[in-house]
Amino acid sequence: MNMKRLSYIAGLIGLAAAIAVVLHQGWAEVVHAIDRAGWPLLWLLPFHVLPLLFDVLGWRALLAPRDPHRQATLPFLFWVAAVREASNRLLPVANIGGEIIGIRLVKWRGIDGAAAAASVIMEVLLTLVNQYLFTALGIVLLIELTQDIGTFSSVITALVASLPLPIFLIILLRHGKVFSRLETFAEKLLGGRTKLTELIDGSRLDLEIRSQYSRPLRLMVACAWQFLGFVVGSFETWLALRLLGYPISIWDAIAIEAVTQALRHIIFVVPAGLGVQEGGLVLFGNMIGLPAEASVALSLVKRMREIGFGVPALISWQWAEARRMRAQWRNGTSPELSNSRDA
Repeated sequence: MNMKRLSYIAGLIGLAAAIAVVLHQGWAEVVHAIDRAGWPLLWLLPFHVLPLLFDVLGWRALLAPRDPHRQATLPFLFWVAAVREASNRLLPVANIGGEIIGIRLVKWRGIDGAAAAASVIMEVLLTLVNQYLFTALGIVLLIELTQDIGTFSSVITALVASLPLPIFLIILLRHGKVFSRLETFAEKLLGGRTKLTELIDGSRLDLEIRSQYSRPLRLMVACAWQFLGFVVGSFETWLALRLLGYPISIWDAIAIEAVTQALRHIIFVVPAGLGVQEGGLVLFGNMIGLPAEASVALSLVKRMREIGFGVPALISWQWAEARRMRAQWRNGTSPELSNSRDA
């Protein structure tokens, strides 16, 4: 079974689970809470700019040495980040398609492909590290708020058991020749050099990743911006629940946001975290005394924000792709040839 089919099946199962959670908790109560909040919920759209901007500042710190003339400006990178996020959240791409799209878009500004790919790979690796730190913070806060460590023993065990994975990836990318070997394997599999192996360009990509590791201060700056983005993003939960009529403390918001995000990342194969987000919010919200209908309403509001913020980003991306293709045809350049040179 290929990844795309698995993603569709997981999405259908997740959608069914999400619908079941909503119906079980009472659709009328959920709708009433959202209706009571009304139009002020639209404030969640401009608010999301802030945590996304912090992520972009971290990405910019990684990309800057390979873009001394700032061809990839901050507004441009913010747009690319919005497209990446929308692709990962709204499309069945198993949380990696957005990164591939992001690399392609950054190359439009004349940034070397290997450098762009290395910055995205390192950013994803730092996101994984920050996800662990943020999840650990959420668990500590929930234990402090609920005074019940036993409930989280299985979560803590799973977190500790999976910790070797990011450590292994950090060491492997730092000292191994991951993409060179991947390129060699692809050449053997396909019987020689092809457009695919040229696209991988493993040797240069490995060198660019090692170059990222050689700048520890930039890695720390990017990591700090990312973590700040995680924390500030929790205020969306705090604001949404306040508007819905279920005010909670900032610490409560950080706690449930951290552990719910962890679930979405762990079960990444489910598109948009369908069912995963709803179940996680109900489970962890209950631990801090949040009614189930409030958790479900919060999840639906978050999804409305994802759609409201993400769909325009995806539309703008398709418009930009179409405009670029028209320009190539006017200049007498084959889009396929141009794309292969960009790769």
